[in-house]
Amino acid sequence: MCFLPLAAAAVTAPRIPLRLLGRGLAAAMSTSEPLKSVDYEVFGRVQGVCFRMYTEGEAKKIGVVGWVKNTSKGTVTGQVQGPEDKVNSMKSWLSKIGSPSSRIDRTEFSNEKAISKLEYSNFSIRY
Repeated sequence: MCFLPLAAAAVTAPRIPLRLLGRGLAAAMSTSEPLKSVDYEVFGRVQGVCFRMYTEGEAKKIGVVGWVKNTSKGTVTGQVQGPEDKVNSMKSWLSKIGSPSSRIDRTEFSNEKAISKLEYSNFSIRY
């Protein structure tokens, strides 16, 4: 579990009105832009550094759906779906940025494909 001091949590907590939360996803589904799905695995110092929490936050900010989880071998894996440009933005974030305390050595992407509809309604952390 990732623990932040209360003051830090208050500063970093997103302040998005509930009525706005789903707009990015609704817009993605109503656009004629092609949808894309990709699996990923991130290698490096990515466990114990709030990587999943930051990944979930970034995915929601960008407007993609899918999931993220830790693996038993010390990596983080998951899937991202959404409009092609937004998935590409998330791929870049997973490859280069990550959480503030993480160190990304490499990110592998697989099963990249066009999809006709989103398989998820949100982005979640899996355990």
